[in-house]
Amino acid sequence: MKIGLIAADGHNFPNLALMKIAAFHKQKGDTVEWVNYFERYNKVYISKVFTFTPDIQTVIQADEIEHGGTGYDNIRKELPKETDSQRPDYSIYPLSSWYNGKTAYGFLTRGCIRSCPWCVVPQKEGIIKPYRDIEEVLQGRNAAILMDNNILAAGEYGIRQLEKIAKIGCKIDFNQGLDARLIVSNQDFPKLLSKIKWLNPVRLACDSPAMMKTVKEAAQLLREAGLKPYRLFAYVLLTDLYSSYDRINFLKDLDIMPFAQPYRDFTPKQVIPQWQLDMARWCNDKAVFASCDFKDYNPRKGFYCKEYFNN
Repeated sequence: MKIGLIAADGHNFPNLALMKIAAFHKQKGDTVEWVNYFERYNKVYISKVFTFTPDIQTVIQADEIEHGGTGYDNIRKELPKETDSQRPDYSIYPLSSWYNGKTAYGFLTRGCIRSCPWCVVPQKEGIIKPYRDIEEVLQGRNAAILMDNNILAAGEYGIRQLEKIAKIGCKIDFNQGLDARLIVSNQDFPKLLSKIKWLNPVRLACDSPAMMKTVKEAAQLLREAGLKPYRLFAYVLLTDLYSSYDRINFLKDLDIMPFAQPYRDFTPKQVIPQWQLDMARWCNDKAVFASCDFKDYNPRKGFYCKEYFNN
C-alpha cells in the first residue's frame, strides 16, 4: 500500500501519532511519505492538534482518508493498540531546527488529576496512568522532550521515572509544565528535581491569581534545593486584562520567565481579543518585554496598550 501523511499543524513540532502510524505501516511493508498532492494514495492520514489550525483545502487523491486529533473534535479517538505500541519513526522528519536527531519526544504518563476548564486532557485521556518508560522514549538518545501533563501526580510510577532520569543522566524538558501545588506539598520533589539535568528552565504554570502564592513558594523551594538552571519559566493563561497583567509582572519580579498564552475555548471560530494578542506578543518577545511595560507597548502606529486600561 502507498500511505500518505499530513500534519495539518505543520512540521514545527513532532506529531507522535503520525510517527507511530508510519512505523506501523513500514513494518507491514507499505510505502510511507508526506503527501504529495500530485500523487495518489491508498490511504492518507491527516492529523490536526489545534482547533484553530485551518483545514486542508487542497484536493487529496486517496482511496481512503482518515482524520485524527483534537483539532477535528476527535477527543475520544485513539490509535489502535497495535499502532500505539510502535516506536515512533523519526526518519519521517528531516533534521531541522527542532529535530537534531539526538532528542526524543514522548510521554511517560497519560492523563491528569486536574480538571482545568481550558484543557481537553481530562476528557481525552482521563485520570493519570503509566504509559512508557523513559528508556523506551529515549531509544538510545541522550535527551527527551516529555509531554506529560502532570508527571508529579503519577505516584510511585512517576517518582521511579524521575529517579531513573536522574540516574541515567539524560537531559529532559517537561514541556507541559510541572504542578507547583505538588512541588509545595511534597518536600521530596524539589530535591529530586534538582538532581535532573534540564534541557530548558523548569516550567510551571500561573494560570490564575490563586496560583501566585503557590508558584512563589515552589520557585523558592526549587532554588533552595539547588535546581540548575536557576532560571524558571511559567505559562500564563490570559483570562482577564488586569489579572493577566498582574501575574506577568509578578513572575518578572520573581525572576521567572513568563510565557503568555491567549485563552482558547477549543471552538474553531473563536475570536481572540486584541488585548490578548498584544499582551502575548509583548510578553513573549523577550527583547520587547525587557525594554518596556505593557502599558507603554506600541504594537501599532498611534496605539499604546495603556488605552486598554482606560476602557
